Amino acid sequence: MDGDYNVGGVFSIHNYMHTVRHNFTTTPEPLRCTGSIDSRELRFARAMIFAIEEINNSTELLPGIKLGYQIHDSCASVPVAVHVAFQLSNGLDPVFDTGDNCSRSGMVMAIIGESGSTPSISMSRIFGSFNIPQVSHFATCACLSDKKQYPSFFRTVPSDQFQADALAKLVKHFGWTWIGAIWSDSDYGNNGMASFLEAAQKEGICVEYSESFFRSHPRSRIQRVADVIRRSTATVVVAFAASGDMRILLEELSLEPSPPRQWIGSEAWVTDPDMLRFSFCAGSIGFGIQQSVIPGLRDFLLDLSPSEVAASPVLTEFWEDSFNCRLKKSAATGKSLCDGTEDIQTLQSPYTDTSQLRITNMVYKAVYAIAHAIHNAVCQETNSTTQCDKFTRIESKQVLAQLKKVNFSQNGYDVSFDANGDPLATYELVNWQKTESGSIELVTVGLYDASLQVEQEFHINRNLTWMEDSTEVPVSVCSDSCPPGTRKVLQKGKPICCYDCVPCPEGEISNTTDSPDCFPCPKEFWPNADRDTCFPKPVEFLSFDEVLGIILAAFSVGGACLAIITAAVFFRHRSSPIVRANNSELSFLLLFSLTLCFLCSLTFIGAPSEWSCMLRHTAFGITFVLCISCVLGKTIVVLMAFKATLPGSNVMKWFGPLQQRMTVVSFTCIQVLICIIWLAVSPPFPMKNLTTYKERIILECALGSDIGFWAVLGYIGLLAVFCFLLAVLARKLPDNFNEAKLITFSMLIFCAVWITFIPAYVSSPGKFTVAVEIFAILASSFGLTFCIFAPKCFIILFQPEKNTKKHLMNKN
Repeated sequence: MDGDYNVGGVFSIHNYMHTVRHNFTTTPEPLRCTGSIDSRELRFARAMIFAIEEINNSTELLPGIKLGYQIHDSCASVPVAVHVAFQLSNGLDPVFDTGDNCSRSGMVMAIIGESGSTPSISMSRIFGSFNIPQVSHFATCACLSDKKQYPSFFRTVPSDQFQADALAKLVKHFGWTWIGAIWSDSDYGNNGMASFLEAAQKEGICVEYSESFFRSHPRSRIQRVADVIRRSTATVVVAFAASGDMRILLEELSLEPSPPRQWIGSEAWVTDPDMLRFSFCAGSIGFGIQQSVIPGLRDFLLDLSPSEVAASPVLTEFWEDSFNCRLKKSAATGKSLCDGTEDIQTLQSPYTDTSQLRITNMVYKAVYAIAHAIHNAVCQETNSTTQCDKFTRIESKQVLAQLKKVNFSQNGYDVSFDANGDPLATYELVNWQKTESGSIELVTVGLYDASLQVEQEFHINRNLTWMEDSTEVPVSVCSDSCPPGTRKVLQKGKPICCYDCVPCPEGEISNTTDSPDCFPCPKEFWPNADRDTCFPKPVEFLSFDEVLGIILAAFSVGGACLAIITAAVFFRHRSSPIVRANNSELSFLLLFSLTLCFLCSLTFIGAPSEWSCMLRHTAFGITFVLCISCVLGKTIVVLMAFKATLPGSNVMKWFGPLQQRMTVVSFTCIQVLICIIWLAVSPPFPMKNLTTYKERIILECALGSDIGFWAVLGYIGLLAVFCFLLAVLARKLPDNFNEAKLITFSMLIFCAVWITFIPAYVSSPGKFTVAVEIFAILASSFGLTFCIFAPKCFIILFQPEKNTKKHLMNKN
């Protein structure tokens, strides 16, 4: 239809171009299309006509100006699309050639189309050279956003770059990390899949296989792609393909049953109503252009008079294919003549289906965008009225300049273009769901808005159904997620999504799923059994609440009570010969020191503190020196007593009671001096031992100065050895009751205990170190008590007849 200003349209009404083998001896026959009509594309073309007629009837947009149109079929092929582009560029189509040199008939101001990216690229290179704006309704290749290569290209459909990012985020959203990828071997598929794979890699998604194909490839190539899908371990398949290509692949897959697959589709095929017949793809999800409503479009599509159909070869072919009859008596086709009862109102096809207008609205918006650009170029606003001059001569480059500025709203849909000629990117999330009747319908389940912040782009508002009509989200991973307490170790030669889960080493945890590393707990913490949480290490020390502490405390108190009872017995019989004969003053002092020795072991039980650490070692050292000093005094008394019995000996005057006291005090003061120096230079202090056990803390007393500790212990040992040697010398002295023998046995036990104490002390871990020290104190204290005082108490209490001066002197 001619008009004051004409708009071109290019649609893939047929899917194939008729190809012939040229012999280069005859004139090639004209390019022509073959195959069946794509009724969806026919609807796009008719929607363009509807929009132009709506604008021509408008009193606000281009009043008084009539738009014309030229619509061509590109056959979805580059050669035909290029041929059409040249026809539209030079304006020499004979249909509109009136012979008037001043007429603008045949010249187009802008182009709508093409549906595919590859034909659009070829056309845009031609239109760009002539500054003819091209507005595509369905060419989504991200490459077309390059204004250096395609300066006059615009589109009302979002770029695939947005869709690729959205698909990658969708896959990540449902936790799929192991997928298959297939795509059309075209500019649309190649560029779209490249963008998707790049986005998927950033999201940590791995691709098991990637295969490309095209509808015109040999069937063997299509079969190979189908076999790869059947043999794969990935449950999810992302398909970035044109609907014509996808139809061929799904037909091949339907021939032989394959394991269930969760299909993720690009907009080109997942919203195509014709694809819903593949029931094994139920549960597919993908992104689609938002649904829309175009008032009056359905009535326009169905308002086809027989004369109008007969006048158009395309409509005639569509009518005959839809009703399987012939409108004219043409060549025999095996079809009967149409009888006039055919009713398009009852026809079920993508042409008549206006329930989900998506791309159709993109055509509608493209027509209005061009109309607004022409309006801004030829119309003037004066006194709130619009004046348009249809005789104004404008060129396509003026329309191109105005098209960059358009910003309007039509039927509630905003239309504008950014610097790259792209619109704002918003998608509906669609899902193929089975109805009660068993058919599949396209259901909108959410929305994606690329303009929102990260992780807020998705808004899912309905339940989804998945493959095999399941309500559970399918799993598609190369390796199961590693639970907390483990870390991922990549499998050699495989993608990063294939890994083994290795437990964290001792002392380390991981508290997140799929953690790449484990990290150590702080020094005073230790992992739990699952190694996913750090807990404070239990603090261990010898306490009064545990069995070992109670037993040692009981023996300590019992030993002190035993020493006190012995002292009481001795005091009760202090005038008896056996008590008086063995230096009763030193005996009472020895029993007092033994009581302190027993009680000082209590300071080793309980949580160490600053004062208890200093007290336990110094009290132990001083009381034991006091004890050994008393024993040493007794030993010397025995030796001196024997020497005193020899004629002319006056040795006892040099070792009387005063000298005995001075000896005990002198020996004890040396130990007190050692302890004072130790406490002044580097005293013992409480510390947390983190090295002996990894999983618990030992609360113990550090020695401060090792030299001080071993000096205290060494001094005790020196006195004990000296006492032992003197007792050995006096063991055979003639006497009925020679105390030297008892001292010898007691010193033998004492030395044996402390000699074995040293290796046991060094090798005992944790609280057992303290237990060994307490045991040594108690054992040596009990040894002294029993060896020195038990025989005397036995005689005093049970053999009083022996507790006489005669028996003691052996005078009977």
